Amino acid sequence: MRQFQRFTNTIDFTMKRIIRRKKGVPLIRSKKETIDGIEFKSQLESYMYKALKNAGIYAEYEGISFQLLPPFKFSNTTIERQSNGKGDYKNRNGKVRGIAYTPDFVGHNFIIECKGLANESFPLRWKLFKHLLYIQKNTIPLYKPQNRIECDETVKQILNQNEDTKEV
Repeated sequence: MRQFQRFTNTIDFTMKRIIRRKKGVPLIRSKKETIDGIEFKSQLESYMYKALKNAGIYAEYEGISFQLLPPFKFSNTTIERQSNGKGDYKNRNGKVRGIAYTPDFVGHNFIIECKGLANESFPLRWKLFKHLLYIQKNTIPLYKPQNRIECDETVKQILNQNEDTKEV
């Protein structure tokens, strides 16, 4: 009898999980990790930090922020709720916040953004960042590793790039 009860509980639990997943997008949270007193937002970022450190490559973690779109005052009438969907449906003209982007690592001649699974806003922010560098005629290489193998490959490419610049 107990075995049958355990089996039924498992089925109920499994069915509930399936139903829950169908209702909404699964929430994926990265695991934070602290190394050398620096709190990384994901294990991929901490792995990248260790790989750079072991290779003797200096990079600042989330030290530089780029302004992709400056804040501005919107004086037209705009009838809406707050961006989170709460509040009254009313005129919300006024100051519009700017858009900033902070890459994970910025080195002397490279920028790295570790991204396992991108959230909804990242692709647009990434394109705006590339556009900013394009307008500034900035030729700094961008790397976007999405797993540990790509982190190792990024370190190899940065080391090769540094060797190429030493020869010139």
